[in-house]
Amino acid sequence: MRFPALPDFPWDSLTAAAAVARSHPDGVVDLSVGTPVDPVPTAIGDALGAAWDSPGYPQTWGTPALREAAVGALARRHGAGRTEGEALDPDAVLPTIGSKELVAWLPTLLGLGPGDVVAFPDLAYPTYEVGAQLAGVEPARVGDDEPLPDGTRLVWLNSPSNPTGRVLDAGALAARVEEARALGAVVASDECYLALPGRGVVTTSVLDPVVHGGSVEGLLAVHSLSKTSNLAGYRAGLVLGDPHLVAGLLQVRKHAGMIVPRPVQEAMTVALRDDEHVAATRARYDARRDVLRPALEAAGLRVEHSRAGLYLWATADEPCRATVDRLAGRGILVAPGEFYGPAGGAHVRVALTASDERIAAAAERLAG
Repeated sequence: MRFPALPDFPWDSLTAAAAVARSHPDGVVDLSVGTPVDPVPTAIGDALGAAWDSPGYPQTWGTPALREAAVGALARRHGAGRTEGEALDPDAVLPTIGSKELVAWLPTLLGLGPGDVVAFPDLAYPTYEVGAQLAGVEPARVGDDEPLPDGTRLVWLNSPSNPTGRVLDAGALAARVEEARALGAVVASDECYLALPGRGVVTTSVLDPVVHGGSVEGLLAVHSLSKTSNLAGYRAGLVLGDPHLVAGLLQVRKHAGMIVPRPVQEAMTVALRDDEHVAATRARYDARRDVLRPALEAAGLRVEHSRAGLYLWATADEPCRATVDRLAGRGILVAPGEFYGPAGGAHVRVALTASDERIAAAAERLAG
């Protein structure tokens, strides 16, 4: 049996540091993984429960109500298709089993093969590279100011960024879209942190006309309800954009049985129609950032970017594993920056996805 040659799962390497952090008398403050800890909004849970009696197969394409709700949410929250002439097509929406599986399988689903290149940021979510490896194509880390390599067939954008929280403005996004189009490459924008901009920060979707210039051809936006609606356990994601690309993905996913369960689709529909819980989530993470960022800085770490999203990108100007071990000694577990690329070797990623009490505990330990 020959399985794909993939790197070790990064978080497995944190076992020793995690054991040290868990030995703290007041328990671990785990800021290493961006998994939500706050309750699922009641209305969303009610929608899931109301659809419990769903014995038939769900639609791979998603219900019409779900697709309409997705287009409406993009228009209201992010200005994508905000006027009638620019409206997004509900038929070009496809629910996914969370966003990670779509990220991992997109190069394969698009039919990429030997000689093709998948480009992604030099500091990036590891699954972009894993997706290229699964498809047997060449992964390429590309800095914001570097040109896309020849042979690029798929370009990943990610703003706000995981791990850095960096936000690309509309001009930077538009420039990369133009460059990718000149190469005939598909642009996939991972926008799962788009609705968590941080105070005073503007985030922009690749499906905003100021970015795409009036045509969504060659563009896909990948969205997740894991962060904005606390639905990581539901595996609730979406991809939308170019109708031709979405139709092709739909055909493949039908054959492969990649289907979001009907109760989850009903829950997603409610989540996408309601903006109040998203605003509450945003305020909650802003407050946690206000507590944790100054505590890290007072403890001698420099926080870079980190204006949006769920993470603080910090450095003590030392190897990242040294910082991980030092913080573990205070009962705080963080992720080493090398997980996200060689450029992160002196940084750590600190997640805001812990309860208010645990965030306050981390700040107190950093001050000690």
